[in-house]
Amino acid sequence: MNTIDNYIHAATRDNTRQSYQSAIRHFETEWGGFLPATANSVAKYLVDYAGLLSINTLKQRLAALAQWHIEQGFPDPTKTPIVRKVIKGIQTLHPAQEKRAKPFQIEQLKQVILWLEQGIASSRQNGNIADELRYTRDKSLLLLGFWRGFRGDELTRLNVEHVEVVPNGGMVCYFPQTKGDRQLKGSSFKTPMLSQLCPVTAYVEWIELAQLTSGSVFRSVSKSGKLGSNGLHPDSLIPLLRTLFTNAGIASPMQYSGHSLRRGFASWATSNGWDLKMLMEYVGWKNIHSAMRYIESADPFAQHRIEAMLIIEK
Repeated sequence: MNTIDNYIHAATRDNTRQSYQSAIRHFETEWGGFLPATANSVAKYLVDYAGLLSINTLKQRLAALAQWHIEQGFPDPTKTPIVRKVIKGIQTLHPAQEKRAKPFQIEQLKQVILWLEQGIASSRQNGNIADELRYTRDKSLLLLGFWRGFRGDELTRLNVEHVEVVPNGGMVCYFPQTKGDRQLKGSSFKTPMLSQLCPVTAYVEWIELAQLTSGSVFRSVSKSGKLGSNGLHPDSLIPLLRTLFTNAGIASPMQYSGHSLRRGFASWATSNGWDLKMLMEYVGWKNIHSAMRYIESADPFAQHRIEAMLIIEK
């Protein structure tokens, strides 16, 4: 790969690149399409999967096809009138309610952390380094993901050299690239040291046990206790969390996803008096619409507010 290719490669986030590659494979291999594509073939592709794939997935497939054609020097068929009308028609005939991850609540966090700490103590006593590593990693991942409100892919992309631990203060996590960072300036997130359920202590315990000095923070652990050289794959995070929640006795573990920690923290902060501006600044949301998607109201049906007004009117 020459210097120009290196810079072009760096311009796109890894998970975006992977999802686009998957979309192209789906169009060519699974559907049987040909590239470069015509406007009619793209429209037919959309029609064949209307109602089967979500509108957001279809739009992501269009973005991938558009990028492929632009990079290869071909006209972009996704911007043609017929494709635009088909995607608009699919939105009209197949409206989909937005699915949101179930928020992971603070009491559930305490339950899972207690289970992990018991696992750490037991594995250490039995000399099972693989289990001790796995439990310690999961404890750090959960606490950092919850208290910092990180997305799942951010947890998998975090590097040791981009984390600074400040004694008696907290830690700073830096990401060279984050979602919505069009200027590629990078973002830093401060994480506090806490008296309980501390993400900083859990992180230090993990990297010291794993003897990590560089590279990905959260990695796979083999049965023999060998660490993976790369970070956890983003697609592996949901199965990891659901297995962990199942083993710790959390009810309905399949309802949780990588965004559950982020939604859980947002709901906890809101119920404890954080205003929207404070929450947006802490988590890093740029607009109110993004923030509101994650907040679970303490009174979702407005029952308490209405009942309170009825009492006043008596």
